[in-house]
Amino acid sequence: MEKPACLFCAIPREQILIDGPIAVAARDSYPVSKGHTLIIPRRHVASFFETTDEERQAMLKLLDEAKAMLDREHKPDGYNIGINNGPAAGQTVMHLHMHLIPRYAGDLPDPRGGVRWVIPEKAAYWEKK
Repeated sequence: MEKPACLFCAIPREQILIDGPIAVAARDSYPVSKGHTLIIPRRHVASFFETTDEERQAMLKLLDEAKAMLDREHKPDGYNIGINNGPAAGQTVMHLHMHLIPRYAGDLPDPRGGVRWVIPEKAAYWEKK
């Protein structure tokens, strides 16, 4: 039986928002907010820590370009930026991808803590005082 192709190695051209030689930007197939975008290196690499300087620079350039696009199209009030690096961090697709998640005022009753909510019992540090 043939192993299925990596989802991010075979992104359909029509799903690519910004096409670069080293990395691409595409909408997340399971968005958590309007405009949720992924920045994905073209080379199949699982970990951010295995990328080259050139790949990191290309990804950060696309992050800026995708943010500018989202600012124009959706006018979000803020952003979460994240990478799930390794299964213990929640990575399920073993091809590196950076999440650019637009946030909108009122999308959560209390957004404080942001990415800290990956470990809920430690997220609300302001309540621990």
